[in-house]
Amino acid sequence: MSSSRPSAFILGIVLGIALVVLGVGAYTLSDFVSSTALIPAFFGVLVAILSVAGYRQTDRQRLAAYGIGLLAVLGVAGSTRGIPDLIALLTGGAVDSPIAAVSQGVMIAVCLVLLVAAVQVIRDQRSTTSP
Repeated sequence: MSSSRPSAFILGIVLGIALVVLGVGAYTLSDFVSSTALIPAFFGVLVAILSVAGYRQTDRQRLAAYGIGLLAVLGVAGSTRGIPDLIALLTGGAVDSPIAAVSQGVMIAVCLVLLVAAVQVIRDQRSTTSP
């Protein structure tokens, strides 16, 4: 059993739930107009499912970590277009959609944490299976 199992996969479950809350919150705050505000929620559901699978099935931890890592990279890559708006918002500038800017910024931060956790699980798995 990997030493990172409880902490990394529980963190994945918590952050997956946080992404769901972020997506649903952004969708609600946008007056149910922008369905793209739900994108973090879809990522969150997938991250939570993979995290539960990795937590419960020790033989599937590496596969779950790779899946979480892939979702994290896609989440960061997909949200980077919101960085200029987030910077403008933080420096007092005007943006078209402050909700989208904050949502994308939070998604980048959460996905980076998920990526670090996934890499740690993969490293732990490799070190325990190496001769």
